[in-house]
Amino acid sequence: MAGPTLRVLESQAAVARTAAQWVHDRAWAAANARGRFTLALSGGTTPKALYREMAAGPRLPWDRMVFCFGDERNVPPDHPESNARMARETLTGLPFVNQSGVYRIRGELPAEEAAEDYEQTLRKLFPGTATFPSFDLVLLGLGPDGHTASLFPHSPALAEHNRWVVANWVDKLRMKRITMTYPVLNAAAEVLFLVTGDDKAWALREVLRGTARVEEIPARGIKPASGRLTFLVDRAAATGLGESR
Repeated sequence: MAGPTLRVLESQAAVARTAAQWVHDRAWAAANARGRFTLALSGGTTPKALYREMAAGPRLPWDRMVFCFGDERNVPPDHPESNARMARETLTGLPFVNQSGVYRIRGELPAEEAAEDYEQTLRKLFPGTATFPSFDLVLLGLGPDGHTASLFPHSPALAEHNRWVVANWVDKLRMKRITMTYPVLNAAAEVLFLVTGDDKAWALREVLRGTARVEEIPARGIKPASGRLTFLVDRAAATGLGESR
């Protein structure tokens, strides 16, 4: 695998616009080549801006798009902290989106049951997969502590090598979250990190320039086996990298 590509943009808005064009280009390419475009969505403020850009921007192949979620909180879909709710309000719930192509994690279930349920959903979406499904594009964010999806420092899911989706106990939050595992995220054809804000500067530097173990900075474990890895970041998040552009 080649090393990650880094693009530093002026602002969160610029990151969202660039990411929307990124999704647009890959969605049409995949839909035209294979009949569908499989996308794993992320939660967070930067993805929210992206989803609004996607909804307002050039037309996407909505009827051939498959929307999944990289992780979810263990809450009902109408909960303010639900990733599915945020995506629904900004993108997936809009009239032009084919609802039969939206597959949320059922966070209202007990966490282990929700994880098993979602793994079975993914297995139906990727029939005949011998190892792990390959999404056309996985969107990820980066937490100030170096977590991504719901793969948090020193959490049990970091050691999972077989399951597609697990319930992950996050000690500092005192709760479980449902998350795709490293093998699934790293099987993607492309992974796109969206990172904005100066509170992410330390974590971004550690991911790209640091030497800490994956257990300490889980985002360092995102290394697509044969896919591309790109970081779209704003200038504030890049302050620790010494990057000028």
